[in-house]
Amino acid sequence: MLNSMSSIIRRELLIAFRRQADVFNPLWFFIIVITLFPLSIGPEPNLLARIAAGIVWVAALLSALLSLERLLRDDFQDGALEQMMLMPVPLPLVVISKVIAHWLLTGLPLILISPLLAILLSLDFNTWLAVVLTLLVGTPTLSFIGAIGVALTVGLQKGGVLLSLLILPLYIPVLIFATSAIDAASLGMAYSGQLAVLGAMFMGALTLTPFAISAALRVSVN
Repeated sequence: MLNSMSSIIRRELLIAFRRQADVFNPLWFFIIVITLFPLSIGPEPNLLARIAAGIVWVAALLSALLSLERLLRDDFQDGALEQMMLMPVPLPLVVISKVIAHWLLTGLPLILISPLLAILLSLDFNTWLAVVLTLLVGTPTLSFIGAIGVALTVGLQKGGVLLSLLILPLYIPVLIFATSAIDAASLGMAYSGQLAVLGAMFMGALTLTPFAISAALRVSVN
């Protein structure tokens, strides 16, 4: 099973690197949003530090939505998704592999460019560390939750708007606790409680959403 999962992840990464626009568009969107805020409201460090949590996580959430639609749609259109569903591997493991590949292409780059965020938003080290930790725990949760909406709308011709309507309410708890952790860090307060809640959300998403995604795929494909 591990070999099958690694093969699926490798396949997804190879396809993505052949279509580099699909990889870089969400990342460029995230960078542009982060860059425009200091330009529009001024370079005041205290103001930027105060609103940094909202800026970072709203940009991360929107960039995740931007990349979600292609998670399963291309495979559905060329028939590869049906072949994956017929593989001698449990469908939830196939789903987990695809979501891991999606996070490696969309969530991990946001963490890697986080030092740039610290410079643009005038973050101190403790606040920057909170940003990194919340992105590390929160972005995989966004990918797993978003995959449910993708699976439900994969058979629709123009399901992008419906996907956003389905997924955005489910993203709100992640947004609330992640921004709360960053705000607490900026004030010098402990934020381990918020991180624990985000970790619980991640473990719940990792455990439960693959089965929900698999059930949605069986309904959408059949």
